[in-house]
Amino acid sequence: MKISIFPVRLTVLLVLLCVALTMAASAQTFTSVADLDGANGEEPLQNPLVQGIDGNFYGTTFTGGAFGQGTVYRVASDGTISLVYSFCSLARCADGAQPFSPLVLGADGNFYGTTAGGGGDQKAGTFFRLTPGGTLTTLHNFCAQSDCQDGSLPRGAMVLALDGNFYGVTGYGGIAGLGTIFKITSTGALTRLYSFCSQSNCTDGSNPFVGLIQARDGSFYGTAGGGTTGNGVLFRFTPTGQFKTLYNFCTSGDCSEGGLPYGPLVVTASGDIYGTAAAGGVGVTYAGGTVFGLTTAGAFGLNVIHNFCRLTNCDDGEFPQGGLILATDGKLYGSTSEGGFNGKGTLFRMTPAGAFDRLHSFDSSDGAYPQSALVQSTDGTFYGTTSNGGPTDRTRCFNGGPPFGCGTVFRESLGLKPFIKSVQPGATAGTSIIILGNGLTGSTSLKFNGTTAAFTVVSDTEITASVPAGATTGTIQVVTPSATLTSNTAFHVLP
Repeated sequence: MKISIFPVRLTVLLVLLCVALTMAASAQTFTSVADLDGANGEEPLQNPLVQGIDGNFYGTTFTGGAFGQGTVYRVASDGTISLVYSFCSLARCADGAQPFSPLVLGADGNFYGTTAGGGGDQKAGTFFRLTPGGTLTTLHNFCAQSDCQDGSLPRGAMVLALDGNFYGVTGYGGIAGLGTIFKITSTGALTRLYSFCSQSNCTDGSNPFVGLIQARDGSFYGTAGGGTTGNGVLFRFTPTGQFKTLYNFCTSGDCSEGGLPYGPLVVTASGDIYGTAAAGGVGVTYAGGTVFGLTTAGAFGLNVIHNFCRLTNCDDGEFPQGGLILATDGKLYGSTSEGGFNGKGTLFRMTPAGAFDRLHSFDSSDGAYPQSALVQSTDGTFYGTTSNGGPTDRTRCFNGGPPFGCGTVFRESLGLKPFIKSVQPGATAGTSIIILGNGLTGSTSLKFNGTTAAFTVVSDTEITASVPAGATTGTIQVVTPSATLTSNTAFHVLP
């Protein structure tokens, strides 16, 4: 009797397929790490986390805390969450209130940030320094100049630039009262660089939405409201003070390219810029926002690479407000504040060419309505926040209301490799810099683009190194007992 081998082969193929699917599923792990409960803060809104020199993550909330005016909190990788600082701790909120921007890790290992309220007599916001242990020093009160020409109500992330200063935007103030671009030192000396609505009919934009990014050519890019259509602009600002509007959203008439670019931008190594628009686009149900790419060379052409709400019931998500990050695998990662299987928002991944994957749909128990950008930890995983949701009864939150949670912190693991990250984007030879990582104890070698450097292992998560003479711009490489780690971006050796 002849026995066919086809069923055996089919069985083997099915087993292999099941194994492959199991491996693929196990490579992606979503974990709800910690819950905000009002006392330690609530509503992180568009305030992403930042990794500290101790390997923990630090974030700000718009409300909650001891006085209901916002907090700084710390989250360890094991989910332990603790209050670092409650704003409005001083009389008349002299220390600031309601931070509407995330922290930035400074070259000295301390955090710097802004609040949208509190401060001086005008209550127009502050610029502060905060130690990891929770000691806060107010360095500047906005609206300190007549008619608030230095700006008021700072918003969005500041960027630690190549020159060692912080650059940011305010939503109001300036010459026209509709926002500014500013530079501020680590000691609080502020210089207003540009006032929005300086051009006729505010064609240069007004009330900037988010913070700036700095490209490899030193120029800054950002978004603002207003423009020729009133739906937002994308602009460039050079270190020499030249402002240029690169794109007015909704010029198509039907906003098929997107409108209201609320999320922060991201720049690739090639110099191209990517971002999200919270509205517009072309969708099956209705337009739920876009992901766009802007080529900075030549004619500054903008291309839509994804339209949200393209699936029935907007299962891919809608209204992306948190912007994008560029991960070590070369892909773009972000979130939508609504949509998904449960209507509470999604996490997504996509290539710069537009190949899209939905990674997670929030369901309230694990968080709801994420509005902030993700951050990639030096261990390769992603961390993020949701503005609402979680198991905490909403009645315990400062704002009260229905039982819908004060927000969550989550982790998404996709199997990406660990890396190292320099706190400063660049420095001159001889400058001591901080490098973040994991498992750094026992490291034996450190090189700047191939040039050996002197270094000191401060802890398992921090190395200090001196930029060596003769080093050139490129990646930093550290040899640890378990692996050779490379920096996620190029370090700029300045003249």
